[in-house]
Amino acid sequence: MFEYLRKIFSDITPSPENTAAGSSNINKNKKVEIAACALFIEMAKADGEFSDDERDFIISEMKNTFNLGEEYVNELITLAEERVKQSVSLYEFTGVINTTFTQEEKLELIESLWRLIYKDKKLSEYEDHLMKRIAGTMNVEHKQIINAKLWVKQQMGLG
Repeated sequence: MFEYLRKIFSDITPSPENTAAGSSNINKNKKVEIAACALFIEMAKADGEFSDDERDFIISEMKNTFNLGEEYVNELITLAEERVKQSVSLYEFTGVINTTFTQEEKLELIESLWRLIYKDKKLSEYEDHLMKRIAGTMNVEHKQIINAKLWVKQQMGLG
């Protein structure tokens, strides 16, 4: 399974070799899983710390959102971390989300990213900036970003 994920992972962005018939063999859902996981990882690392609580949150979100098993999610996180290191821009991940998610699903992802940010009960300027960049490239309005932030803070009892 690891090699299968690696193949999908390496094909997350279009290239001349995989834009023709070969790309039809790649499971679109797996690309979305990798893209979402990569965004979670980017956010978790934005403040310079990737805590065990944040990792556990990502595992839980990936399992629940995409109905995945624990072992699969752990491999997915490893591959997504590798992809994040190699990525040139967020658009590699948000582009996949844009072509697949509805606006409502994008807002749910934004809310989950806010929950991840507030796992440590604080918001760093880097996390705030990254959230604006991610949401902006997913065509989510600033007002919606703020509403999601306030909703999550209220749910988490952070005022």
